[in-house]
Amino acid sequence: MTTRRYVRFMRIDSRHFCALVLLFASAVGLLRGDTQTHWVTSWAASPQLMESDNSLTAEDWGDATLRQIVHLSLGGSQVRLRLSNRFGNTPLHLTAVHLARAISPASEKIVAGTDKALTFTGAPDVTIPAQADYLSDPVSFPVSVLSDLAITLHFQAPPEMQTGHAGSRATSYLTHGDFIAAAEFSTPIKKVEHWYFITGVDVAAAPDASAIVALGDSITDGHGATTNGNDRWPDILAQRLQSQPASHNLAVDNQGIGGNRLLLDGAGPNALSRIDPDVIALSGVRFVIVLEGVNDIGMLGRQGEVAPAEYEMLVHQLIGAYEQIITRAHAHNIKAIGATVMPFVGSEFYHPGPATEAAWIRTPGHFDAVLDFDVLTRDPEHPDRLLPAFDSGDHLHPSPAGYAAMARSIALSLFADGPEPERSARPAGM
Repeated sequence: MTTRRYVRFMRIDSRHFCALVLLFASAVGLLRGDTQTHWVTSWAASPQLMESDNSLTAEDWGDATLRQIVHLSLGGSQVRLRLSNRFGNTPLHLTAVHLARAISPASEKIVAGTDKALTFTGAPDVTIPAQADYLSDPVSFPVSVLSDLAITLHFQAPPEMQTGHAGSRATSYLTHGDFIAAAEFSTPIKKVEHWYFITGVDVAAAPDASAIVALGDSITDGHGATTNGNDRWPDILAQRLQSQPASHNLAVDNQGIGGNRLLLDGAGPNALSRIDPDVIALSGVRFVIVLEGVNDIGMLGRQGEVAPAEYEMLVHQLIGAYEQIITRAHAHNIKAIGATVMPFVGSEFYHPGPATEAAWIRTPGHFDAVLDFDVLTRDPEHPDRLLPAFDSGDHLHPSPAGYAAMARSIALSLFADGPEPERSARPAGM
């Protein structure tokens, strides 16, 4: 009799075990508010393998506290952090991760009383598998629009391969010892202009909030912008959006990588390969602005003129990449906005010929809208060159004034609610 009861109990347990697990998970989600929270990525940075010039040494990482400052675009009542070990070849262990309000981007100091520990499935530490991304648990931490957030990580042992973002245009602060919750670091403090292992900050936002992703190269990443100044063109666009009641519910996520190309890997993965992890995987994305291609064109002509057939082949491949980006975006109800490649004759790095840009981007029926940064930034007397007032000095990257002009030229009506993008006839998985 006892044996029969035991067998019957085991049968019930086996039959309903999965349902009980799902019920428990749902209950946990309800307690956290996950099922009713509308998450939008308020800040982002595209991860890349940090090469030797941008890496910290093994000695730097041992028992180290790293504080990094990011500038949010959209505010919210809760926060969750996106971490990445995407280019690591071994698991990455963080012994603690904290958030706080930053006093200034130019200092490691935080506002007293604002430090908050993050958890990961309830634990204070996290081990991120090799080549993986990781979301923290949500935490109640109200943040304001256009505010500075300090993210502090503690490492006990050095990572073998470092995932990060080289062109932060922001100062990060490193010291030895556990200063995870300290209002300020003890000296000595090492300062670097890179981000490590952080890739995004999601906020709990209003149901109608959404995000704009700026996908691009160093011109989007902000080469020539002011360190800690947050004056890249996506930053200025975020400021404009927040100044208008009709657009204050929009975040702007900068997914530019210096040296990035559409077709080939270089300083970071090629742009086509970044669509899923750097655009679609972010929270609440409704629009993507694509400003890519100058590095593909420039590298082709770096050593001098190329045969017309070779250039036409590159244009054909670039058009194919643009089409793929549009198709992938539309499959996820994301409107794709194309930006024209800007003038770059006179650059020491590139030596393009007179014909460098296809008119395909401007042609109606491809992108959902077009930003003609080429016309905006060109010198009327020399249309293949940047206007001197917008030139950082290298004849390739805009100055802060050029970035501001780019952002101010964007009609905010592009991001108004409207019909969904037309679906391409191509399969969504292409």
